[in-house]
Amino acid sequence: MNLSTYFARGRRRPAALVAIGGLAVQAACGWGPSTSTGARPAPRANAPADSMPGMRMAGGSGTAPRGAPVAANTVSIKSFAFTPASASVKVGTTVTWTNKDEEPHTVTADGGSFRSAPLTAGKTFRYTFTKPGSYPYSCTIHPFMRGTVVVRP
Repeated sequence: MNLSTYFARGRRRPAALVAIGGLAVQAACGWGPSTSTGARPAPRANAPADSMPGMRMAGGSGTAPRGAPVAANTVSIKSFAFTPASASVKVGTTVTWTNKDEEPHTVTADGGSFRSAPLTAGKTFRYTFTKPGSYPYSCTIHPFMRGTVVVRP
């Protein structure tokens, strides 16, 4: 009797096979016991260095937003991304971020000029930009989430 027939008949899986299967899953996912040197497994070739294990990244590359900024004073937080990723506004404009995800997120400027509390589903954060410049920001809970506000005079 081969193994597939054995399992198809509802037999119990030998503990050794279950343990080996669990280790294979851990190794494939980059999880599992660390080595004695404390080295971490190398990231997957297609995974951004700052991504989180097990998180699906919505079209993101894990890097700062690309392309021309979109004229917008509202930013949606949905599918673990800021949309638009790069917004362009005039000095004096208030930008509103709205969390449309089930998970909490933050909006935190890289330079510390603004910082929201964790935003649960449906909550908003507003910030008025008083000086021209480029303001990159991220979610401190999910650092792979990046955005930029470009403020024009």
